[in-house]
Amino acid sequence: MSKALDLAVQAGEAGEIPVGAIVVAGGSRIIGKGSNQTEQLNDVTAHAEIIAITAATQFLGAKYLKDCTLYVTLEPCVMCAGALHWSQIDRIVFGASDTKRGFARVSPPILHPKTSVVKGILETDCEMILKNFFKGLRT
Repeated sequence: MSKALDLAVQAGEAGEIPVGAIVVAGGSRIIGKGSNQTEQLNDVTAHAEIIAITAATQFLGAKYLKDCTLYVTLEPCVMCAGALHWSQIDRIVFGASDTKRGFARVSPPILHPKTSVVKGILETDCEMILKNFFKGLRT
């Protein structure tokens, strides 16, 4: 998660909403990285998770992310959760919950039935990056 936090900080410094994501295969090998790039690319779909998924599938040369874990600083939105569903990723680990747009607000569950979720990892750090970014926009 600390590597995802580093990506989130970089995104915030670039004027993007500070979210970072990495995809890990086999428990230790990073095969995909992403940070929000919606402003830079003028693309509402350029979320950290989507960029990390794309990088990981290109690395593997396959569309499924079996035996992979996504670490992301903010709970994925519904769009990203849909992409994660289709990728059949094994596990999602996120830091801060998203009480407005997070996938957990949707019923029935949107993730693939075999995907496990771990939440609250480095939650305070993940929340502070976001809070500080939005506080900076308001001042």
